[in-house]
Amino acid sequence: MTGKTVILEHPLIQHKISLLRDERTGTRDFRILVSEIAMLMGFEALRDLPTELVEVKTPITTAKVPMIAGKKLAVVPILRAGLGMVDGILNLVPTAKVGHIGLYRDEVTHEPHEYYCKLPSEIAERLVILCDPMLATGGSAVQAVDFIKEKGCNHIKFMCIIAAPEGLSLLQKKHPDIDIYCGCLDDHLNENAYIVPGLGDAGDRIFGTK
Repeated sequence: MTGKTVILEHPLIQHKISLLRDERTGTRDFRILVSEIAMLMGFEALRDLPTELVEVKTPITTAKVPMIAGKKLAVVPILRAGLGMVDGILNLVPTAKVGHIGLYRDEVTHEPHEYYCKLPSEIAERLVILCDPMLATGGSAVQAVDFIKEKGCNHIKFMCIIAAPEGLSLLQKKHPDIDIYCGCLDDHLNENAYIVPGLGDAGDRIFGTK
């Protein structure tokens, strides 16, 4: 199975990403915007959820109506910046389970290192929405998908707000079977592996740290 890559060009998403980029956008507004963008992206990423007909009684009659079928979703943020996207997705699917994958990037080599991984039960039977605001080198995303696949799950979608071509290319190469949803594809990585023009460190801006 070959996955698809979708660059979301909806005007609302693009407008909110532009506000994120502005260095004058404070922590509160930045956090709200990340959540709103995640919800808008989730609407598109979850377009193909399977449904089944379930009988309900309306005030008028009984009817068979579509509801989401099978196991519910699992939303898995890559810590810590990915936490900012969780509530936006949960606003769409409040019953989704939430896991966490903790990775940090070596400041010299820029390679990712795991420090935490906790996934919902029966993860192999769930659709996993893996999220991280930034897809820079792609190393963290690749390793996070590796972890999830090691648990037997092969139904994975990755969501990021901004991607660098280098990171997107690596993720596509290492995991060609997953769907990737990006809010915007930026120009390149600089010598410090930051996305250009980007928006700085998403984790610091979400949590107000330096």
